[in-house]
Amino acid sequence: MLLSLLLAGAAITANAQSEQYESAMKQQIGLLDSSSTYSEAGMQQLANTFERIAEAEKTQWLPYYYAAYCRVNEAYMAKHKDKVDGVADKALLSIEKAQALKGKDSEISCILSMIATSRISVDPMTRGMKYGPESGAHLEEAKKLNPENPRVYMLEGQSLLYTPEAFGGSKTKAKETFEVALKKFAAFKPESPIAPSWGEHYTKMLIAGIK
Repeated sequence: MLLSLLLAGAAITANAQSEQYESAMKQQIGLLDSSSTYSEAGMQQLANTFERIAEAEKTQWLPYYYAAYCRVNEAYMAKHKDKVDGVADKALLSIEKAQALKGKDSEISCILSMIATSRISVDPMTRGMKYGPESGAHLEEAKKLNPENPRVYMLEGQSLLYTPEAFGGSKTKAKETFEVALKKFAAFKPESPIAPSWGEHYTKMLIAGIK
């Protein structure tokens, strides 16, 4: 009888902790598309919050994943290029922790690709040759792991859009790839309410910006 009560009590506590975790995650994920947080400082603040959740929930990979996502966006938005590598390093540390818990995953490979891309911005002429292929290799892995992941095609299109034509970029191919991404977004169903689902709105913005 006592054992049953102890087990029931433990189950209730675990369930309450799980609900608290999901609630905290939903709240922060809801801020990802908010104009109030879409800035270098906003992404830094969100990353800090996800890192705190990750440290409290050491067996969950998603807080580390979102911390990395926010950090790499912070790197993209960095006004001072000498800060990019330090922020990208933090993103890499978080996504490696996510991968240690989750294993190989298409969403994780997408973030690894974004991190490599962020480093190019420091000095495109000298870094493009190193980090461009690295970013592409991560995207290829992401596609193999899940060909239906719309974020793979969004990132491929973004690469085509911002790469000079002399190096293989193409606005026409970018638009075609974004259209594939939107079809994938329409069919995509996240694994859970807190699983990655970002990118559709941004893809539409990128298509609209192509003249």
